[in-house]
Order: sequence, then structure tokens, then C-alpha cells
Amino acid sequence: MWETSARLLKLLSLLQARRDWSGADLAARLEVTERTVRRDVGRLRNLGYPVHASRGTDGGYRLGAGAAMPPLLLDDDEAVAVAVGLRTAARSPVTGIEETSVRALAKLEQVLPSRLRRRVSALADYTVPVPPDFPAPAVDPTVLTTLASACRDHERLRFGYRSHDGTGAIRSVEPHRLVSWGRKWYLVGWDTERGDWRTFRVDRIEPRTPAGPRFTPRELPEGGDVAAYVARGVSSAGFRFQARVTVHAPAAVVAARINPAVGIVEAIDDHSCMLTTGADSVKTVAVYLGLLDADFTVSEPPELVERLRKLADRYHRACTTAAT
Repeated sequence: MWETSARLLKLLSLLQARRDWSGADLAARLEVTERTVRRDVGRLRNLGYPVHASRGTDGGYRLGAGAAMPPLLLDDDEAVAVAVGLRTAARSPVTGIEETSVRALAKLEQVLPSRLRRRVSALADYTVPVPPDFPAPAVDPTVLTTLASACRDHERLRFGYRSHDGTGAIRSVEPHRLVSWGRKWYLVGWDTERGDWRTFRVDRIEPRTPAGPRFTPRELPEGGDVAAYVARGVSSAGFRFQARVTVHAPAAVVAARINPAVGIVEAIDDHSCMLTTGADSVKTVAVYLGLLDADFTVSEPPELVERLRKLADRYHRACTTAAT
């Protein structure tokens, strides 16, 4: 027979592990009567856990969502996964989430058993995060949750949007998905004024409230593969500088050398391909091209051509100096 406090924890663990339980099943698991289960459910409700009950032959108990955040019970693997996730989130580009994640991690590690704390600490001590080559733009978490809710509820959005050249406009969009790609967040939606799909950088969005009317979701682009749609769009669109570069190497070789977030590779023939890429700085594009380790031809934009010319002169001087 379980003691009352231990039985409450066991009951809560069971309710969190499965969506629906009958009173008889819970009573059997806890080795008590169904009347005791009803009393224990009442105790959990007094502690803030929203346990819903239904009557009849198909009746039972279900743990629902409440108005406040009650304590959670996690098994060993879940606790480690949450701790690792919080450590990762502490380095997130989402504004303010770093501090919140650190606070939550401190609370979690305080109550972790020593065996689990060692597992989490080992992962932190023996892994080294590599700083990103280029800092990610800060994203307001409130904006993220607003956009995610509009996607979920199929509510049209009006928001101010700042393009890459700094100009602003009001957009009306039927939002569909948020995508995290290349350390940036993007919203994919149907632009009602332009009558086409568009991809928007979340860090450039300023939502207007309240949300607009509900809409019937349209068929998503790329056969429903939103990630593929974003990959094709963000490789050039939405950036200040765009470039189409002829690379003198097979498409498969080039595609294996770059992150899909950097650009789209399309074969020209067996020995060359077209790379469509973009960035907010020609310096960034020049870095990407240097990492290809293959010959390439660039004709535009002129800012990129000039940047590559300066780099070529710099590297040539470096080799000349080394030779002397």
C-alpha cells in the first residue's frame, strides 16, 4: 500500500504518462479503491493540477491544461533531455530566452539526482560549442508566439515589415508555418495583396493586433515541404545582395560542400552548376564562395565582383611576401 504523499506522486505520474485512465485502472495500479482514487484526484486539483473527470461506462480521468503551471514529473531521460535543451536555448538568438533558460536550468539542476546531474555536467564539460561565423539577428519571443498562434488558429495577420533595404510596408498574410533556418526564423504565408506565397524574416516583423479573420488553409508550396520552399527562397530572396554564380564543378560535389541555407545548386551539365545565393553583406557571399574549393565565375552584382578582386589582390600579396 502506498503512503498518501507517495501515492499522489504516483497518480500524477500515471496521469502524465497516458491521455485517458479509467478509475478502475488507476485503482489497480495504485492498489487502492476507486473511492480513494476520487479523493486523491481531489487533492491533486487542490494543488493546481487540472484533472478532468467524465462519467458513464466510458468515463475516466484526464490531465488537462490549467491556469497556472504546476510542478511536472519527469523520468530520467526526460529530465536529461530538458536540461540539455535548456543549455542549448541559453545560446539562442531569441531575445531574452537566454536568461530565462538559465533560470529554469538552475531550478532543474537543483533537484536533479546526482546520477543525472553527472550526465548533464559531462555533456557540458566535454562538448565545445562552435560560435557561429556570423551572429544571428535577435528575435522577440513574443513575436514568435504571436505568429505561431496565428498559424495554429488560421487567423490572418497584419504586420509592419522592414525589407532588406530598410523600407517598411504593411503586409496582410495568411500565416502557415514558422521555420528556423540557418540561425534565422522565417514565416511562410500567403500574401493576400500579392496573391502569392511569401517568406518573411521574423526579426523584421512587427505584428499589428488584433488578429484578422479566420481563413481556410491553402495547399502549401513545394508539395507541402515548407523547409524546401524556405531553402529555395532564403538562399537569395530577402537579402540585400543576391548572386548567381557559375561553379566549374559537378552539382553533387558543390551541394555536398555547402549548407542548404547558404544557397541552391542546379546542374548546368556534368561538369558545372549554377549556385544561387545571397547575404546581407558581399563579404559574407565572398566567404561562402571561398569555401567551395572550386573554380567559379561571377559577373554580378558589381559589389561582389569588386570584393573578390580585392581579396584576390590581398591573397596575391600574401603569397608574394611569403615567397620573399
